[in-house]
Amino acid sequence: MQKIVPHLWFDKEAVEAAEFYASVFPNSRVKNVNVIHDTPSGDCDVVSFEVMGHEFAAISAGPYFKINPSISFFVGRETKEEVDSLWEKLSEGGKALMPLDSYPFSERYGWIEDKYGVSWQLILTKPEGDMRPAIVPSLLFVGDVYGKAKEAMDYYVSIFKNSKKGTEALYGPGQEPNKEGTLMFGDFMLEGVWLAAMDGGGEHKFSFNEGVSLMVKCDSQEEIDYYWQLSAVPESEQCGWLKDKYGVSWQIVPTALDQFLETGSEEQKKRVTEAFLKMKKFDIAKLEEAARV
Repeated sequence: MQKIVPHLWFDKEAVEAAEFYASVFPNSRVKNVNVIHDTPSGDCDVVSFEVMGHEFAAISAGPYFKINPSISFFVGRETKEEVDSLWEKLSEGGKALMPLDSYPFSERYGWIEDKYGVSWQLILTKPEGDMRPAIVPSLLFVGDVYGKAKEAMDYYVSIFKNSKKGTEALYGPGQEPNKEGTLMFGDFMLEGVWLAAMDGGGEHKFSFNEGVSLMVKCDSQEEIDYYWQLSAVPESEQCGWLKDKYGVSWQIVPTALDQFLETGSEEQKKRVTEAFLKMKKFDIAKLEEAARV
């Protein structure tokens, strides 16, 4: 089981977007689609899908949060043809954030925002280098949290078990608008899942929000209680969601919730949904009670 799963918030397009990604990327598929009823956003499609073997989740829950490039996804490919093919498919209705070109850090790289607003960093990787998965979520620290990417990596590694830091490259002098010593690129592993972090200087009209969050799947109430220490914004706590001190949104959820929603009867799903909508931090015992009644 993938412990940390990226979660995408859409207005109405979660199923459509998941099917699109399954058609664009190799080794990708839509795993499951459920509908939860009578939420504050009405009836919501809840989707689980894989992109190149990496688990994702998505929800259609209204126009409340807009996906932006603060969390994007590195896609490593071993041939120029593979990079170019993905770029062409993702460009349909999308826009380039950094042109597909040769850069000092890669012979072939481009940053594209697709037609659903999700950002992908396509990069030619060298097979002889350190092994990384094909998909790596990347956090971009801008605005009020600019310059804190390295600090955040250390913080996350200190909290999550089975974790470690990987590569780290800092900006040097003369690389304005970035300040010398801030993080150009770093990556780190949390619970076996690789993520990346970067500081982004200059003007940006976006910041971390609930459009892309990181879902932590927990097997016990003890785990849920432990990871709830990430919460630093009490008013953002709702239905397992929280915000950390850098503004990144996390969902601390029990693995049992998927089982209730995917295999339960319609009446069980309704009761479980009614129960968790009242919660801030998830209470597994109360969810199990709702499923049994």
